[in-house]
Amino acid sequence: MIKNNKTKAADQKIVKSVNKNVRSSTRKLKPILKSIVGKKVDIAIRNLTFSEKRISKDVKKTISSAIANAENNFQYDIDKLIVKEAYCGKQVIMKRFRPRAKGRAASIKKPYSNLTIILSEIKKNKEEKHGSKS
Repeated sequence: MIKNNKTKAADQKIVKSVNKNVRSSTRKLKPILKSIVGKKVDIAIRNLTFSEKRISKDVKKTISSAIANAENNFQYDIDKLIVKEAYCGKQVIMKRFRPRAKGRAASIKKPYSNLTIILSEIKKNKEEKHGSKS
């Protein structure tokens, strides 16, 4: 069973880029990642460039790394790449304390995340049809 999974992964040539220790929570990352899944790579980078979120710079950097991996390792055409998957997971949580009134302290949690982006190449087998009669 395990052998079949390895051969299946080898046939697909997964292009992957992982960014560990992204300084943001998964809750803030997920909406950005959902917005780029399924889009062409150049459109995803354009959307992230004009995004007002602070963390979109790190996501854009990770996509650029995945594009470089696809180009160097598998000789994929950049124009045919799409974002197949994008997901994040929890990493460490830095804990800090802030002084409060009457000698008390309040905890501050600063979460980190792991960011994974998987690209694949578009395969067009069918000819595009224009109109109803073609």
